[in-house]
Amino acid sequence: MLRTVQQYLVCQPTGALPRIWGCGEKAWNCWVLLFVSLALFGCGFESRRSTTSLEPTSAGYPEGTITLLAPANPGGGWDQTARQLQQVWTAEGLLGVPVEVVNRGGAGGTIGLADLVTRYRDDSRMLMVFGQVMLGAILTNNSPVLLKETVPLARLLSEYEVVAVPPGSPYGSLPELMAEFRRNPEGVSWAGGSAGGIDHMLVGLLAQAAGINPSRINYIAHSGGGQAAVAVMGGHVTAGVSGLGEWKGHVEAGRMRLLAVSAPERVGDGMVPTIREMGLDVAIANWRGIVAPPGTDTDTRDWLINALSDLRESEAWQEILRENEWEDSFLTGSDFDDFLRQETATVDMTLRSIGLVR
Repeated sequence: MLRTVQQYLVCQPTGALPRIWGCGEKAWNCWVLLFVSLALFGCGFESRRSTTSLEPTSAGYPEGTITLLAPANPGGGWDQTARQLQQVWTAEGLLGVPVEVVNRGGAGGTIGLADLVTRYRDDSRMLMVFGQVMLGAILTNNSPVLLKETVPLARLLSEYEVVAVPPGSPYGSLPELMAEFRRNPEGVSWAGGSAGGIDHMLVGLLAQAAGINPSRINYIAHSGGGQAAVAVMGGHVTAGVSGLGEWKGHVEAGRMRLLAVSAPERVGDGMVPTIREMGLDVAIANWRGIVAPPGTDTDTRDWLINALSDLRESEAWQEILRENEWEDSFLTGSDFDDFLRQETATVDMTLRSIGLVR
């Protein structure tokens, strides 16, 4: 190609309009070589771009916009995860089609789950973000729709929980807060996500570890981490519990203070102590994943898993994990199916032990 461009430059005059000059009877060949080279260069460029997109299935999937259903109000972890997925899939051109996000909050995600299973059955262009919170909500809300009715695609990430207080809180450490919790359990109000979710479970485990009857917890459930954050920042509750990544921005802006993280060891910059360091043997992690609706065939499931694998391998996604203090816990296929069965049993046992499910 370089020789062809050089030949083209030799064949150009110094005048304003290009014309064949000095090429004699080879002028036609000169122009043909030029345009063939430019065409090949363009095709090569498009070919390199197209390798970042998945080829449609034999049935033409996805054939249009893919929608990510966040089964919670804006501002929480599911919404945040869905929008980060949208960002990377779109910016990297991995799907070759537009991606949009819709919110359907309520009842710990079970309203969105019901929509996916009934309204969007057989429509595999509608995908739903979900996680451990939904497993608990299905139990505590006696949901008629179960997660096993969906088609699991992948576990994407894990996130540790944090205990936070308003910036003007009198409690400077978790032991100080827990001392008041022991003295007056009902007088300490906790903000978090849906009843029976990971936030609620953590407060129950803290009560258990501190020798407090979990039935005395004053837990105020919100439909997402965004609303719970507002309650904490406004001083409407004593403390709040949510994912580290969800509230990281509020902490950095000075709108709330972290007392502890639920990780087994310190994470991030190491400034926040673990709950175990504070004398309570509690460690728990949240996780989030993505499912497709019933009726999604095997070929489409494999296509979507490949799309998620490409996303996971992208530097853009890895940077998002780092920025949000999320751990890469990617899992697909039968391993993910087995994990969901085990996790469902674990959540059931935990909720029963702290009295949230009977």
